[in-house]
Amino acid sequence: MSGNEANLIQIAQLVAVLLAAGLLAGFVAGLFGIGGGFVIVPALLLVFHVFDIDDDVLTHLAIGTSLATIVFTSLRSLQAHNRKGAVDFQIIRDWLPWLLVGVVIGVILARFMDGRSMKWIFSAGVFLMGLHFLFPVLKRKTPGHLPMPTGIALAAIATFLGGFSALLGIGGGTIAVLVMTWCGRSIHQAVGTAAGFGVIIALPGSIGFAILGLGEPGLPFGSVGYINLIAVAAIAAMTYITAPLGAHAAHSLNAAALKRVFGIYLIVTSAIVLYDSLPK
Repeated sequence: MSGNEANLIQIAQLVAVLLAAGLLAGFVAGLFGIGGGFVIVPALLLVFHVFDIDDDVLTHLAIGTSLATIVFTSLRSLQAHNRKGAVDFQIIRDWLPWLLVGVVIGVILARFMDGRSMKWIFSAGVFLMGLHFLFPVLKRKTPGHLPMPTGIALAAIATFLGGFSALLGIGGGTIAVLVMTWCGRSIHQAVGTAAGFGVIIALPGSIGFAILGLGEPGLPFGSVGYINLIAVAAIAAMTYITAPLGAHAAHSLNAAALKRVFGIYLIVTSAIVLYDSLPK
């Protein structure tokens, strides 16, 4: 086998991994109202590692690329949920300015963090989210008791959500759904509205990571700053197909068992990323 043939086979395998990640991320995004970053970031870390991308840019590249794909994933999920009347655009408007403030803070923090620190943050965040999916201790049995946050509470929660999500390369849907269901919104409306949060977080977040990475050495072909357009195209194409399927499943299935499976996946992913960040 010639060197060119071997390279083509390797590229085909890597694209296949990206396509598979996109299929799963899209379904998960539609089902749980999240951007899919918990699936995409680990897949990108694996793919970029196989490509021998410099560790100094690998994690930032995975997170920035994940945010770029979430723009498409969340838009598709938002569209699918809106068709079912499950999106509260007033909540999205109320949260929008503070989410943007949080994203800006998150991108600025990322500017001063190295790849290992970013992996630690991602691992910790994924672990906490995994615990939530496995043991939803804040789940309310009698919804409607608390109003949606306003004023200082809204500013604090939304700013934290925007910054936390930008640093992890996620859409923030898990926390958003938790807050909305805790305040009495139906799970269907919470999931649908959270997809809108994903768009608000991912669009400026991806732009920020693209700017941060401009001129950085060691970036792979097809990259604009910390966003790899080839990976974005492959993943976004697949999420376009499966996000509506996940949204449909969210309205027709009891997702309790699926949440537990996803929680286990998050815990395992957290452990793998943490192990990978340790000095070798």
